[in-house]
Amino acid sequence: MTKITSFQAPFLNKKFKKVYHDINGVLRLYYLLIPVILLVVTILLAGPVAAQEKSLVVRLAKLRIDSTQLESYKAALKEGIETAVRVEPGVLTLYAVSEKDNPTHIMVFEVYANEEAYKAHLESPHFKKYKNTTKEMIKSLELLETVPILLRAKGR
Repeated sequence: MTKITSFQAPFLNKKFKKVYHDINGVLRLYYLLIPVILLVVTILLAGPVAAQEKSLVVRLAKLRIDSTQLESYKAALKEGIETAVRVEPGVLTLYAVSEKDNPTHIMVFEVYANEEAYKAHLESPHFKKYKNTTKEMIKSLELLETVPILLRAKGR
């Protein structure tokens, strides 16, 4: 944007000067309002996300599996996770991983929409099937209650 100096202004006609000052005033107001608008939009969009994250139930299950039954356990785990994510709207995320150097040590990262969704998951037929199928395969289970700090993922 070209700024007209006070030296040039006397040579302009009155109509042009008025238009220039009106446009200049609008632009100044616009540049002052941009940060305010961005702040309002951020608050409006972040409010529901922050409230949603507060209601989430996030758990980390740490399991140790009998090495002689590891492949059977992984098959049962895969079936249970795939079913839960597919049929339960309150099951948001189930990630299962094993330690690279110790494949019998498995961790499952679980995210549920809320406490009701977690309780419904525990009562689902597929979870009960998983528990019954794997009860002799699991040597130890530690369930860690967590507080979400920041949960983000890119879409696939």
